[in-house]
Amino acid sequence: MLHFENSVCLRCGTRLGFLPDTLRLSACDPQPDGTIAVTAAPQGSAWVACGNAASAGCNWLVRADSGDSFCPACELNRTIPDLAVEGNEERWRKMEEAKRRLIYALKRLNLPLTSFQDDKERGLAFDFLADEPDAPVMTGHDDGLITINISEADSAERERRRVELGEPYRTLLGHLRHEVGHYYWDVLVRDRNKIDASREIFGDESADYGEALQRHYENGAPPDWENAYVSAYATMHPWEDFAETWTHYLHMVDTLDTAASFGMEIDPHVATTAELNAELAFDPYREPDFKRLVDAWIPLTVAVNSLNRSMGQRDLYPFALSTPAINKLNFIHDLVRGAV
Repeated sequence: MLHFENSVCLRCGTRLGFLPDTLRLSACDPQPDGTIAVTAAPQGSAWVACGNAASAGCNWLVRADSGDSFCPACELNRTIPDLAVEGNEERWRKMEEAKRRLIYALKRLNLPLTSFQDDKERGLAFDFLADEPDAPVMTGHDDGLITINISEADSAERERRRVELGEPYRTLLGHLRHEVGHYYWDVLVRDRNKIDASREIFGDESADYGEALQRHYENGAPPDWENAYVSAYATMHPWEDFAETWTHYLHMVDTLDTAASFGMEIDPHVATTAELNAELAFDPYREPDFKRLVDAWIPLTVAVNSLNRSMGQRDLYPFALSTPAINKLNFIHDLVRGAV
């Protein structure tokens, strides 16, 4: 059994590498000239380790003849934290692990992804920064640049902020999925003239963002927010509603994909109807029928939440999807598949 993050087989010690071209994890055979032959690629193809293999634990490979030093995930880094500061290297490794899973999903969905290396003004880039005494770092997105405060990689600090903000869920991967949702609003909605269609679902994004932010933190979410939104934060502004819904769509697709790879079936014998049954024998990343995703997602979340409670943990997916929220997710699904 190999996992997405593995760089070595824990059973036999074989070195492993992830091939970003085919999105496959492969056994590696280091060559005398410093290149790497892999079993999951055509014979004769040569690869090298990503430049962040040692420092960030990156297990992705780079074609030896590409001239690149970093893999497609690591090349998106514009700024990394000062690794000489105690604790920063471990925090950065956690950030990169989450980012690789994000980029994997974007590639599986065949979404357009332009690096800032190719488009300096609007290409996707990441700044992983630490607070300074007179310069706190705000997590956010600005024209393709995603900034993440690396303190989020500290589990104790992240939990403190989750409780302070009254959030049911806060993870590194969730942050990355949310912020990249803003990037894809620009790419798939603004740049493809889908603003009117988006406004019909999420509202008018031209509403003053600063005022909306202040109102949200002063008054909180409306008491009935669960009737139309995937989260309380989604009520703040149409941009945040889109990004939160985008995040939940990636949660859904990637988790269903993992469940399908294990051949999971949900069949609670206590259920009197088929609503909590699911057979995950399909590829969620390629499934055109959104209803099929939802019909599998709801039973799966009920099951995994129940498992978490058996271990004394919070629900893995602490959300309930209303019909309007499901319609928003359907819009994201159609947008991703080019049907909007």
